[in-house]
Amino acid sequence: MLNGEQWSQLLRGFIDEAGDLIKQAEEYLLQLDQTPEDEDAVNGLFRAMHTLKGSAGLFSLTPLVSFTHHLESLLMSVRDSQRKLEPALISLMLRCLDEIASMVALIDVDSGELPVDETHQNELLAALATFGEPASAPSSTTPAAPSRPCAQRGAFVRCASCDADGAWHVSLRFQPDLLRNGFDPASFVRYLTRLGDILRLDVIDESLPSFAEMDPESCYIGLEIDLCSEASKVEIEEVFEFIHDFCTLRILPPNSAQEDYLRLIRELPETDQRIGSILVASGLLTEHELNQGLALQAQAEPQKAPLGSLLVEEGMVPPQVVNAALAKQQSVREKRNQENTQIRVAAHKLDELINLVGELVISAAGAQLRAQSHGDTGCVESTQTVNQHVEQIREAALKLRMIEIGDTFNRFHRVVRDVSQQLGKDIRLQIRGADTELDKSVIDKLADPLTHLVRNAIDHGIESAEQRLAAGKPAEGQLQLNAYHESGMIVIEVADDGRGLNTERIRQKAIDRGLIDAQANLAEQDIHALVFAAGFSTADSVSDLSGRGVGMDVVRSVIDGLRGTIEIDSVLGAGCTFRIRLPLTLAIIDGFLISLGEEFFVVPLDMVTECLEMDAEQLGDSTYGYLTLRGKPLPCISLAAHFDLPASRSKRRNIVVVNLGRQQAGLVVDHLHGELQTVIKPLGLLFQHLQGIGGSTILGSGQVALILDIPSLFRHLQSQVEASTGNHRQSRFDISGS
Repeated sequence: MLNGEQWSQLLRGFIDEAGDLIKQAEEYLLQLDQTPEDEDAVNGLFRAMHTLKGSAGLFSLTPLVSFTHHLESLLMSVRDSQRKLEPALISLMLRCLDEIASMVALIDVDSGELPVDETHQNELLAALATFGEPASAPSSTTPAAPSRPCAQRGAFVRCASCDADGAWHVSLRFQPDLLRNGFDPASFVRYLTRLGDILRLDVIDESLPSFAEMDPESCYIGLEIDLCSEASKVEIEEVFEFIHDFCTLRILPPNSAQEDYLRLIRELPETDQRIGSILVASGLLTEHELNQGLALQAQAEPQKAPLGSLLVEEGMVPPQVVNAALAKQQSVREKRNQENTQIRVAAHKLDELINLVGELVISAAGAQLRAQSHGDTGCVESTQTVNQHVEQIREAALKLRMIEIGDTFNRFHRVVRDVSQQLGKDIRLQIRGADTELDKSVIDKLADPLTHLVRNAIDHGIESAEQRLAAGKPAEGQLQLNAYHESGMIVIEVADDGRGLNTERIRQKAIDRGLIDAQANLAEQDIHALVFAAGFSTADSVSDLSGRGVGMDVVRSVIDGLRGTIEIDSVLGAGCTFRIRLPLTLAIIDGFLISLGEEFFVVPLDMVTECLEMDAEQLGDSTYGYLTLRGKPLPCISLAAHFDLPASRSKRRNIVVVNLGRQQAGLVVDHLHGELQTVIKPLGLLFQHLQGIGGSTILGSGQVALILDIPSLFRHLQSQVEASTGNHRQSRFDISGS
């Protein structure tokens, strides 16, 4: 018997599994919305619902079982070509999946109880009932069953007394947990005899371990059955309804062609590795014929001719079948080799590893600094070697946290479908770069910002079909999600082919709200950036989708928190693109160390473009200003003045040119110390209000260095420079860059 803790642990596992099944079902439904005839998607959707119902039954979650059963029954009629998945039915099923997700979230893991809202469920069930009757008769292409059961024994697939009629071939592979869940394989075979006569039954015992290793509660066998029956495929499948989750079932109709058996070979479970076993399991070779082939193979020693070749030479099987079996054998071996090299690791263990690697980076830097201070050449070389290995360990550890962004992108198929239907628009979502990898901690925080951008693009950006046709565009709008790597960062784009941003309207709204002065002469890009101001909205009316001025400021704050940037490219009447740039990871970065007097700061290395040197007299004491670099103005900020630090007495000053997307700025500092690996430590609550500081790190000397928040400094510099061109604290510097 399971104790309470074990039961709760199993229930938590079911809740996690249910979440995955619901996600799979939603993806299948959205796929069927685009391609209703996709049989693989229909079968996958049915399996997800059936597995969910069966698993819920094990925990006596009766309301969930009952509700899911209605969906499963309806999907069965779709799978059997008795009903088509219309858009209205898909929408209803998506609502039902939302209800199932809500039910799963309400499960009490301690008591196992499931409170339900019967009123809402009854509304959905009533709506499902309107689709309950089949829309058409079963497809005429369904293979016909034999006209009468066959009484002849010992026949294989086809028997003389049946004339042209053959037999059903049933292939079963049981999972090890079958017996533990109270099921007896023999009982299903006995029940199968009610439908007709079993012509042959072969037990597949390739997975049977030695007696010493055998677990009496595990099932290791499979069955290959030839059944002569008038029953339909659905009726045969229903015999095994209660163990669908504990077996792999394949059913071939009478008189199946060779291609059907080749397909069965490819679909056999990944347990049968020997050629003879695969051919027997698929029904293409009898056990007696296999024994004959093995005897011939034994006589062929010492050459030891391949069994497949002997079977083809003796005319027992065609060569195409042997080739298919060889391919199956190879795929099984490759998959097993791959599985043997993969393990699952809990996320918190990876976090702990990253933290330890970070501490190792700091310790290695300290050891190298100590070796350099003592001037020991041998020790310096050793520490350099250690640092190289530490860097390799760091890169390998960070790769463990990298996951593809495709799963995050795919969830927006549902968002686009629901919102576009609500607004009466026809919009297609295109996804590119789904295999682009990003740190899991970054991806987890991207869901909300991307949702805001996608919903805004559908609501504000893309026009209605009538407006698009009038503008000479296709009636169907296009929304794109794209991801790619660029200069050590990941770039995520949300693009539409809608009306674009109305620059003049944004400017007027900003003037009305007092965000900018009416006489201000702002660049178009700066005006577009005003949409990120808190409470800013250009919507004429408030709806449940937009108009309240919340959302875009949240996008900006979240991206800032991820040390990223967001920029806008818009062409009036042609569309708009929001481009987000993010670091690949939040844990460890490559940095560029600078100092102001006795204080050290770190700039993310991927943002550093170049370094310049100037006389202190040329720079003066201004906090903000600009210099001319290669004929173009470069805004500058004196970090010492900005952070109210003592002015440097050095006669030479350095300027670190940093880039943020397409913008550049100069940071005036005292000294440059070069590159280093930086372990990011979050700031405490006392220091989180600091502007321009994104975190801290510990140097090899043990001193704390602050990590500069470049996006925040850019915005602060821009606001100060634009405030007043005649401000006495601003000055102009000139330098000729090479």
